[in-house]
Amino acid sequence: MTRYATALANPAATYRQVDLAGRTTGADPHRLVGLLYEEGVSALRAAACAAETRQFAIKSERVARATAILFALEAGLDFEAGGDVSRTLASFYHGLRQQVLQASLGTDPAPFREAAGSLEEIGGAWASVRAS
Repeated sequence: MTRYATALANPAATYRQVDLAGRTTGADPHRLVGLLYEEGVSALRAAACAAETRQFAIKSERVARATAILFALEAGLDFEAGGDVSRTLASFYHGLRQQVLQASLGTDPAPFREAAGSLEEIGGAWASVRAS
């Protein structure tokens, strides 16, 4: 019973876990990278909202998630097959991570929104590669 009580204590978190599990089960690698972009953008936007409303614990949690996603995106790069594109993306992810970490020290939501916009743009380009 404790297991279910814990899941029901935070229904939104439980829903997010179930939703993410449903979207990743059986997904191909291209789709998984797309999900990382989506989740990264979502985490950055949530960090911006939390900074705006001064919910610092939530901001910290969302910054940690966004940073982990940026690390995962960088770790997944294939420098042999990707060449210059992989190197450019690695530099982009590193710079964005630095921007997010610097923004986490303050209360201004704008840097988080800018980072979300940049990541969303790259995610859109990634999605268009599959559509072509």
